Amino acid sequence: MGYEYIEVSRSGDFTTITMNRPEQRNALSRAHLAELTAAFRAVGDSDARGVVLAGNGPVFSAGHDFAEMADADHAAMRRLLTICTELMVTMQQIPQPVVARVHGLATAAGCQLVASADLAVAADTAAFAAPGGKAGLFCHTPMVAIARNIGRKRAAELALSGDVIDAATALDWGLVNQVVPVGQLDSAVAELLERVTRGSAESKGLGKQALYTQLDLDQNAAYAYAIEVMAAASQLPDAREGARAFLEKRKPEWRRDYKP
Repeated sequence: MGYEYIEVSRSGDFTTITMNRPEQRNALSRAHLAELTAAFRAVGDSDARGVVLAGNGPVFSAGHDFAEMADADHAAMRRLLTICTELMVTMQQIPQPVVARVHGLATAAGCQLVASADLAVAADTAAFAAPGGKAGLFCHTPMVAIARNIGRKRAAELALSGDVIDAATALDWGLVNQVVPVGQLDSAVAELLERVTRGSAESKGLGKQALYTQLDLDQNAAYAYAIEVMAAASQLPDAREGARAFLEKRKPEWRRDYKP
């Protein structure tokens, strides 16, 4: 599939999806959002083992495209926000681990992208904000994902102030997993992706989806759900192979023909 606003490349087991509207600070227009969603769905249906989300230009993503928002009526804004939400949910629904590679500023829905990725590695040049708190439209939908990463008090501070936080603060608050010098960003992303894609792709895909489901349940319901998922997963071929390989003291042979 040809894309206008993004670039998609494959290297070995990993696919990189790169936002490519540098002159617009990778603003998320409806067309840009649709392409990102289509690309993530395509990767989800592929045999790739992991995904990197990156951005070209000096900014990771400035969030929604104000050129589309300025005169949008109520129905148009609802459609735009629904399309954006579809992307964020898709990133968490595909079976592969998604790592955000954050080299620069990520604001509003751009920060929501970071929060919606399974993992995030930031350069020390990165920064993050939900700027609606100091403007005319509060970051309602971005804060759904951001608050689930950083907790209530910090979410309230970020959202109400609209202030930019640096990469070190984002790490302390739990918005990103690692912060590295910008020159080490690619190697740090690759190293993390290698670690989180070890083992059975079949098991990991089911595990990722179950993780997000149980996080939204209370503890008793989460355990009840997890028991059923884990019991069923124990009967899958890769689960049986892992147990046999452990007992036989050999390297497991995971299914390579697995399709998520």
